[in-house]
Amino acid sequence: MFERPQGGDRALLVVLDFGEGDPHERLAELTALAISAGATVAGAVTGRRQRPDAALFAGKGKVEEIGALRVETDADVVIFDHSLSGAQQRNLEKALECRVVDRTALILDIFALRARSAEGKLQVELAQVKHQLTRLVGGWTHLERQKGGIGLRGPGETQLETDRRLLGIRVKALNARLELVARQRVTQGRTRRRAAVRTVALVGYTNAGKSTLFNRLTGARAFAADQLFATLDTTLRRIHVEGAAAMVLSDTVGFIRELPHDLVAAFRGTLSEAAHADLLLHVIDASHPNRDEQIAAVDAVLEEIGAQGVPQIRVYNKIDATGIAPGGERDPSGILRVVRVSALTGAGCPELRAALAERFPSHEPLAAAGAASIVNA
Repeated sequence: MFERPQGGDRALLVVLDFGEGDPHERLAELTALAISAGATVAGAVTGRRQRPDAALFAGKGKVEEIGALRVETDADVVIFDHSLSGAQQRNLEKALECRVVDRTALILDIFALRARSAEGKLQVELAQVKHQLTRLVGGWTHLERQKGGIGLRGPGETQLETDRRLLGIRVKALNARLELVARQRVTQGRTRRRAAVRTVALVGYTNAGKSTLFNRLTGARAFAADQLFATLDTTLRRIHVEGAAAMVLSDTVGFIRELPHDLVAAFRGTLSEAAHADLLLHVIDASHPNRDEQIAAVDAVLEEIGAQGVPQIRVYNKIDATGIAPGGERDPSGILRVVRVSALTGAGCPELRAALAERFPSHEPLAAAGAASIVNA
């Protein structure tokens, strides 16, 4: 068993090009993920393959190259920008003589570091336990192969079944606790609907600037940082827009390409804020060279959580870094679909507020008590 060093990991990154996406951008994103997890990037290995190798994912020759560079850079963990099977991970750890982490485990590790609320911690633990269940069999293969002998009769299968049963019990317990939280969330949503309060959800790729925009529009002080997955816990605040109906704005966890399925499933309760919203503000990093791929990744997650049918305004953020002028764009039917802003400087935010007032005009005053009850839901 390989131990994590106390001073932090020295990580060697591996990005293989299978003809999908820009490998340079994938490496840049993996670097940011590794740093977000607290690692120091010691080096990187890239390559191109038609398909993954069944046993070693990268192939024998590439694994030898990775191993040589790992020794040269004194890296203690190798991080693959891909999902590895349990067998591939075990074979790679044996060949490289160090810990091997795939993209799924890396993202789960970051979420574990960032979770602050009780619900967030439960969601992350559920995803981690489910991930462990998929890897459980391989952990005891060295015992399962033992056919007998003094002191060696049958412990592999017994331990395997025990671990599987204990993890299964933990999954049920976590699901039960999250279902309770989900019921509370449904009750809060009904309260908002009875008070005729509109819900607007910020969604977008991680580090697109959602929390900065959230703070700009609401005057809140939600944590915002130039790092991946700075926000995990959904935050709701009233947003006051002149001429508009009462609205609540929610800041949600950022998305990323190939977001682990177990993580999406575990965070389904939190992400339901987007699925049940009246409007989505899809925040996009206008300065990012691969913003179209990021948009597609967000749309894929929205479809997975059942939010693809929610009306959407695309908010192109960070125009201060691009020189693009603030403003909006309408579709042929005259509906405002795009707004260009800088959450950092505030440019374009008046146009965004006007778009919200246009979408949800105020026709009659709301009951003050009903509106006040959801300020800090």
